[in-house]
Amino acid sequence: MPRRARIVAADTPLHVIQRGIDRGACFFSEDDFRFYLEALATAASSENVAVHAYVLMTNHVHLLVTGEAPDGISNLMKRLGQCYVQRKKGDRPRFLLWWWQSGVRSGFFAFRNRG
Repeated sequence: MPRRARIVAADTPLHVIQRGIDRGACFFSEDDFRFYLEALATAASSENVAVHAYVLMTNHVHLLVTGEAPDGISNLMKRLGQCYVQRKKGDRPRFLLWWWQSGVRSGFFAFRNRG
């Protein structure tokens, strides 16, 4: 059965979760975390996506992002995954086979005004 299409709207914050397959490690050193954050900043700037918050865990990533265009976040995640995999496949040849294979999950995020 095919996956349901994601509902994506411009200027709407999304909570994006990106995991490695079988919850395997995606980051192996401090340099990996740094490189991912640099790639995230570069890709977000290129795709006009605002990154409000992030959490990098050893085996997954949480991002709170808002795109100016409906396909901005999708393009961000594609660019980010490609960039990181290209870096890692040199020192971990099997890395390319399983990195982010489980896909990306996302959900809308609502801000509440408590004023």
